[in-house]
Amino acid sequence: MAEERKGIFTDYDSFLFHQGTDYELYRKLGAHEDTENGEKGTRFLLWAPNAIYVSLITARTGWENEKWMHRTEIDPAIWECFLPGVGPGDAYRYLVTGADGVKRWKTDPMGFRAELRPANASIIAPLTGYTWHDDAYQAGRDNTKVLEKPMSIYELHLGSWKKGFRNAEDKDGYLNYTQLADDLVQYIQYMGYTHVEVMGICEYPFDLSWGYQVTGYYAPTARYGTPDDFRYFVDKLHQNGIGVILDWVPAHFPKDEFALACFDGTPLYESTDPLRREFPVWGTLAFDHTKPEVRSFLISNAFYWINEFHVDALRVDAVASMLYNDYDRGAWRPNRFGGRMNLEGMDFLRQLNTEVCAKTTGYLIAEDSSPEWGITEDVNKGGLGFKLKWNMGWMNDTLRYIGLDPVYRQYHHEQLVHTLDYAFSENYVLVLSHDEVVYGKKAMAEKTPGKIEDRLGGVKTLYTYQFTSPGKKLLFMGQEFAQDREWDVTQSIDWHLADEFGHRDVMLTVRRLLEIYKKYPVLYCDSRDPSIFEWVNRNDSWANTISFIRRNPWNYEGALLVICNFSPSAHTDYSVGVPLPGRYERIFSTFDTLPGGGSPEELGSVPVLEAREEACDGRPYRLTYSLRPTESVIIKLP
Repeated sequence: MAEERKGIFTDYDSFLFHQGTDYELYRKLGAHEDTENGEKGTRFLLWAPNAIYVSLITARTGWENEKWMHRTEIDPAIWECFLPGVGPGDAYRYLVTGADGVKRWKTDPMGFRAELRPANASIIAPLTGYTWHDDAYQAGRDNTKVLEKPMSIYELHLGSWKKGFRNAEDKDGYLNYTQLADDLVQYIQYMGYTHVEVMGICEYPFDLSWGYQVTGYYAPTARYGTPDDFRYFVDKLHQNGIGVILDWVPAHFPKDEFALACFDGTPLYESTDPLRREFPVWGTLAFDHTKPEVRSFLISNAFYWINEFHVDALRVDAVASMLYNDYDRGAWRPNRFGGRMNLEGMDFLRQLNTEVCAKTTGYLIAEDSSPEWGITEDVNKGGLGFKLKWNMGWMNDTLRYIGLDPVYRQYHHEQLVHTLDYAFSENYVLVLSHDEVVYGKKAMAEKTPGKIEDRLGGVKTLYTYQFTSPGKKLLFMGQEFAQDREWDVTQSIDWHLADEFGHRDVMLTVRRLLEIYKKYPVLYCDSRDPSIFEWVNRNDSWANTISFIRRNPWNYEGALLVICNFSPSAHTDYSVGVPLPGRYERIFSTFDTLPGGGSPEELGSVPVLEAREEACDGRPYRLTYSLRPTESVIIKLP
């Protein structure tokens, strides 16, 4: 028996695990099909170093007849047992008698599948068996080329993107991963997004947490099907050239007794330090990133989603909470130098980014509200190593500006334009996410004052500004057709609005912007060279208007001029300075309402503007265009 166990969890595995460098821990711990003494069954291995006793119980026995586990000879922190006759589809739990003498029913931290809430047992599921069909997509993945390629992300919550009630007893209306994939592919291809970002699908018990209070880090939520159903979801999108990003939460976890909290009767995954153990406002427990075993657990989890489910990237939630010891805390523990920075959390993020980028095809995106430098800087240059970072400053300041009455915007014009002053300090994603349309923040179409045509026009100009500014792009579902109510996780988004005139116009505008964004490299090649962005006029506060040029660093070949009018007033014969003589082509306007969302180029009706030799905005040539209310235009240079 000792030799058989040695083949499952070796001395070397134990060494890596306790060093925090076992990045495929899920292949050893958890429930895995095996054979012992000629009998087929499942071997269970569990990390519970401080437990007094651990036993296993399965649904197959009616949740009776405990199977006692024993500490392994190789590593006494690991408990093991072999159960013949059980396999994929069988539910199981651990009964852990903790160091405090309390017995707790626990799900498997490494469980690959979970019961549908409110049930919470783990279910045996194999790692292998699914046949992938995304070889061509996988062969083209290169996490070193992310900044050179277009990235327009459609963020969605699977349970409320689209519903399909299957019968009278079906209260949730959740579609299966496979159904969602088939419908989503058609829509994403029609609109022209390059990626989808799926809000939290690691198993979670409370619907209103949106998946951000995780109890099953290795289990795709059962709300939408099985792990193989989710593999189909990713596979289907990849076969159609669509990238998949998952939201991921390595900062904190909920206090549900059946999950990670106080797992072996001690703070195992959470900190033993009461001043670092909790996030009081969230009501959650903080992962203890000082523990090597916790690092192995979390980094293995990142590898798991990338390697076993082929996801392209993980968007790391709440990065700021891992950077500061005083984050969301009244009393807090300073670091060893007396400061507020969480040095261990930063070390964990450096290790995470380094290993993921070096050993997988994936990468990580930081959802970070901190002002700290170097979030997307290379680790060997002192940074944290993320590939991209959400630009929360751009989002906050831009939305504050458009929320003002146009009469007062002139006094807050700098709030709009100053976001470009730091556009090259990190590798940014410009986000208008789910967080901006909940909890009284209003729907996107309701953020701007005025009549409905002014509000919808303002939304189109906002999107034009977003899609032509430096950085990758993200829109949350429903925003593409200007849904006029806040997002509700219990309801489908209002698809009927996509067929209503004004909202349909917004959707076609977004579709055209996505097309232009992917067509012109000056819009998506996001180097850190500030010369790819050039202000024409950032100071026209009275007119609520800005203008700029997107270009390559060397010359104006392929360059685009952008003019955004945030005012509900027209500006007749509006002039901007341009660097070259000749004929300029207006390739886009937020007033283009063409059948099927066609482009001026396709219809052979590109408006041509002639630059005249007359100084304007510090440039030798002047271009004049009559801007309509809330109109934005994109003009191709000669």
